[in-house]
Amino acid sequence: MSGCTIVLGVIGADCHAVGNAILDHFFRSQGFDVVNLGVMVSQDEFIGAAIETGAVAILVSSLYGHGQIDCAGFPGRCIERGLEDVVLYVGGNLVIGKTDFSATETLFREMGFHRVFPPDVDLNKVADFLRQDIATKEGRTA
Repeated sequence: MSGCTIVLGVIGADCHAVGNAILDHFFRSQGFDVVNLGVMVSQDEFIGAAIETGAVAILVSSLYGHGQIDCAGFPGRCIERGLEDVVLYVGGNLVIGKTDFSATETLFREMGFHRVFPPDVDLNKVADFLRQDIATKEGRTA
């Protein structure tokens, strides 16, 4: 999807870089223009990068289990800053402890994220969803 910019990074105090590098490589190979913010990214850094680059999607990852804390209020802040049409994805080990993923998904969807993914998701499916969701936001079919 050349010309389709996405912002990705690892939120909060999380310094897990390997998965972030994998996501960067994968989405570039799928034709997305990737702005990779790296690790330990604040909500404001995600939002600022999306505004600056005209990104159509923000992909937030977290592996250290504090995603619920780090992502609290994030979708609302995007809307406040004029990003009501940006596609918001979150994935990884988002909560501490053994939690049924459906409960985690519900929690983050209620926060305002469009899609929520476990750490073992098939990235091809994520790319397919992303193309569909971007097309829907733009009023066209994927």
